[in-house]
Amino acid sequence: MKKAFPPVVHSDSKILILGTMPGEKSLRLQEYYGNRGNQFWKLLFAIFNYEPTHDYPGKLSLLKTHRIALWDVLEGCEREGSLDSNIKNEVPNDFTGFYKSHPQITHVFFSSKNAAAYYDKYVGRREGIAYDTLPSPSGANATMPFAQKLEVWQQKILPAL
Repeated sequence: MKKAFPPVVHSDSKILILGTMPGEKSLRLQEYYGNRGNQFWKLLFAIFNYEPTHDYPGKLSLLKTHRIALWDVLEGCEREGSLDSNIKNEVPNDFTGFYKSHPQITHVFFSSKNAAAYYDKYVGRREGIAYDTLPSPSGANATMPFAQKLEVWQQKILPAL
């Protein structure tokens, strides 16, 4: 059973971005979106006009500055490789406890359709929280060019701040 990471969240976090489950490279590095082929960090740095860095504490600082929390829908699963389509025997994270500890979260953005599907299956949408799905930042999602992903991410995330 592969285990996900604890949430990156602060007392003033307003936005929660949810992935499905960390990929192999992320698990090895013990970093959210650790695979450099994934565009997650590149998108966030571009949205806020920051100089990109590979420094993980610098990435986490960006989240804190902009009141963004980060977590995954699944606490654990069995999976060969990094593709969501290979997930088996999934176990969801404790969102009841999370929302009780962090009632200031007003927006949840899913970083993929799969994350949204697992959330809907195991958690369900809560009243008082706005939900939306972003184009996947995964390198495997080559159907949309980076500039178009960035435009959508900006249009959805910036008004939520």
